[in-house]
Amino acid sequence: MTVGIIILAAGASTRMGTPKQLLPYGESTLLSHTIEVALASVCHPIIVVLGAYAAQIRSQINQLTIRIVENSQWSEGMSSSIRVGIQALDTAIEKPQAVVLCLCDQPLISTQVVNQLIEVYFQTGKPIIASEYAGTLGVPVLFERSFFPNLMNLKGAEGAKKVIQKCGDRVLSVPFAEGIVDIDTPEEYQQLQSLI
Repeated sequence: MTVGIIILAAGASTRMGTPKQLLPYGESTLLSHTIEVALASVCHPIIVVLGAYAAQIRSQINQLTIRIVENSQWSEGMSSSIRVGIQALDTAIEKPQAVVLCLCDQPLISTQVVNQLIEVYFQTGKPIIASEYAGTLGVPVLFERSFFPNLMNLKGAEGAKKVIQKCGDRVLSVPFAEGIVDIDTPEEYQQLQSLI
């Protein structure tokens, strides 16, 4: 019984002005940190979706056990990257029964956070396990396979939150207060640097 993970890293970082996937963080970059979290988790397969700056970012990733897929329609928004990720997951030899969706710009994500989503899923059987922070539910979030069609039907800038909101009674939340920290602007990145 496997749970895959999709790391969404296809955006153009327009507000940052430079690919935030490659911003230095700790001893690596924001994206590499998220990949390391995934590698240390119980998730497999691990799929990274690239789009804008794909060639530049791909050259910085040296983990052989992950699968990198490119979303040529990345400019259409988050939904297109989720579709590409789910399609890649469905070509895996071992079809996972669920998937964790996460972003590369939540620097305080940890392996413990990812594994807790999976643990709660297996303990409760709830088909959606979402992270809760700042009074909202969001990513990282686990979706059971039965929700893959819902994810495939998202449009434009819609992301996982759209499915979470529509399926309220089927969602269980796990607290992840640090999930509120995401890096979109140079100011937010500077605040993160001062945190660490």
